[in-house]
Amino acid sequence: MSPSDGRGGRPTWFWLYYGAVHPFVKKVLDSVRRRELLKAGDRVGLAVSGGSDSVALLRIFLELRSEIGIVLSVVHFNHRLRAAESDQDENFVTELARKHNLEFHLESTDVAAAASAMRQSLETAARELRYGFFRKLLQSDPDDPKADTLPRLDKIATGHTLDDQAETVLMRIIRGTGMRGLGGIYPTVELLNDYDEAVGQVIRPLLGLRRRELEHCLNDLGQSWREDSSNRDARFTRNRVRQLLLPLFEREFNPSIAEGLAELAEIARGEEDYWENEISGWMGTAIHWYEPDWARSPDSQGLVQLTPLNPELKERLQEPGPLVMNATVDLAWLLSEPQAVQRRALKAVGDLAGFPLKFRHVEEILHFAAEETNSGKQLSLPLGWKLVREPEALTFLTPDLRSQERIPVDYEYPLPLPGRAIVPEVGVVVEAMRVKPGPEIAGIESDHLLNPSLVSKELAVRNWRPGDRYWPVHTKAPKKIKELLQERHITGEERKVWPVVVSGDEIVWVRGFPGPAGFRPHAESGEAVLIREVPWED
Repeated sequence: MSPSDGRGGRPTWFWLYYGAVHPFVKKVLDSVRRRELLKAGDRVGLAVSGGSDSVALLRIFLELRSEIGIVLSVVHFNHRLRAAESDQDENFVTELARKHNLEFHLESTDVAAAASAMRQSLETAARELRYGFFRKLLQSDPDDPKADTLPRLDKIATGHTLDDQAETVLMRIIRGTGMRGLGGIYPTVELLNDYDEAVGQVIRPLLGLRRRELEHCLNDLGQSWREDSSNRDARFTRNRVRQLLLPLFEREFNPSIAEGLAELAEIARGEEDYWENEISGWMGTAIHWYEPDWARSPDSQGLVQLTPLNPELKERLQEPGPLVMNATVDLAWLLSEPQAVQRRALKAVGDLAGFPLKFRHVEEILHFAAEETNSGKQLSLPLGWKLVREPEALTFLTPDLRSQERIPVDYEYPLPLPGRAIVPEVGVVVEAMRVKPGPEIAGIESDHLLNPSLVSKELAVRNWRPGDRYWPVHTKAPKKIKELLQERHITGEERKVWPVVVSGDEIVWVRGFPGPAGFRPHAESGEAVLIREVPWED
């Protein structure tokens, strides 16, 4: 087959030391070297789903492995979402790995069942399970007796393309985003374990190539691929953007809109890198952090505390949420800087401390800081923080946990019954509905249904709070939600925003857990309440 560039012409083939390669192979090699994605000796798992993007990833890296000096294997996660079609994808990828004599890593999980059990959207559950599989391949489990004999990978490569980048940036613009969100899909992402320690990287070496270019490359090589029928499902936002919005922009406004959006993401990532370096320079010079007196232990920095920390306060200090630290910002420095620096400095304080400062908060603080008549006055901020304008500094005061509970994340939304609540902090929709036995609730375990007589019509979905307790059915006694999440190894930012649904003062739903003991519906009632999580895209 004669190589084609997809535009009716013939591309110029390139020569590496071992022979001629497709021009797209050379383009990927240049990107890998420029971004320093790989080094000689790396053991790289290629995440191959069977689609054109991932199959092209495999074929391209088969050409590059000798040039770079890497060891390849194939990684496939079968989500089992499309019945026989999913199994056919698995067989196709298995045969690809066998044909090219590559080690094959496979995991198969019923994502739909897992999503139902964990009360998550399919997309969320699929991503968590897939990336959990990646983590297992990237890290050694000290409790695994075979840990020393299992092959471990250094990096996982995925087939994200320029089209995926453009779709991501456009969706974030539509929903509203800042510079960080405009960065879109990053070329490298660190994967962390349960202790927030880096275990390896996921790399995206195809971000500079269009999907149609990769398909032309596969056609030139005589390589087939699989089509995922779910990519045509118009219920999902990304598919509508891919099928309707981007083609409309290309046809009616700018034929290079995808490349333009990808360039915007590149610029935004560069801007973020620059500002991250700038922010690190401000810390300790113009911005200072210090522990409030009431939170210091008796031996902290050689200080003697007359009243030792009581056990309850110690427990509160360990709860997830914002830092228990005060911050001061040099006022003369702040007001003398350009507006962009002012905004970044204030946003950095909120980000590092762990409390949200939206655009309106930052503008309000700047206006407050600029008025000399506000000297000595206070401004209330999210999550109970206070801002004091002093003659020479702005001081951010953390809430005093001796007198109030700390709040991990401040969100709460009404949830009517029946009705839905969008939860942007988690990226899902929580819905409550009345159901009757029959096809409508087929496949839903009775443990997840609630007695309608015990549930109010006005519910609320919110983040869990310190002290919240929940008693899942079939367990011996209620537990703190903090303990339940720890048992599931749910940590970091994800734990902070974990949603619950309350009926009055009673928690009747916790994401990922069966219904509460004592709330199961009566078999003879013929009606029940179902609370569930569905994708935001729907």
